[in-house]
Amino acid sequence: MPKLENPVLMATIGGAQGLRGEVRAKAYTADPTALGDYGNLHSLDGRTFEILDIREMKNVVVVRFRGINDRNAAEALNGLELYIERDNLPDEELEEDEFFYADLEGLEALDDQGVSYGTVTGVFDFGAGDLLELKGPGKRPVLIPFSEASVLDIDLESGRITIDPLAAGLVDSEDDAPNFTPDKPKKKK
Repeated sequence: MPKLENPVLMATIGGAQGLRGEVRAKAYTADPTALGDYGNLHSLDGRTFEILDIREMKNVVVVRFRGINDRNAAEALNGLELYIERDNLPDEELEEDEFFYADLEGLEALDDQGVSYGTVTGVFDFGAGDLLELKGPGKRPVLIPFSEASVLDIDLESGRITIDPLAAGLVDSEDDAPNFTPDKPKKKK
């Protein structure tokens, strides 16, 4: 398998399930049992995994892969992240205002005045809502809420998102916007 050009994380394998090579996996798809609908899964070390059977179990899926036939082989996969190529995701099924989180990475974050706040380097959900990680050259990464108040527009064609720096928590007032730098602590007034 050649190296993936634009990998999208689809699942992380957990522990073995039973004695016949099945594993528990955390699927990052809207429908966890649809994990096999995107073709074979790949690890970053070049291995390919074909799903033979998949079923839901509480908050994970139980998966049987071709060639993984016993508990020892299943246990060796614990913690392995599985990816697909971005091109395997079905763009034609998206509504006009829908997108994949993977498509946000690399977009430049600008305010309505054209001031850059960095590039989106990740999308995270730690349990209280989605966050975008922004990183600018020579600056530390910052996290902003991925909400309608903070992210005003997403333009995949032009490679940018428009943000409200005040709602995103990047500035204390509208007057601070041109001086934005996440490396310097804000002075208390």
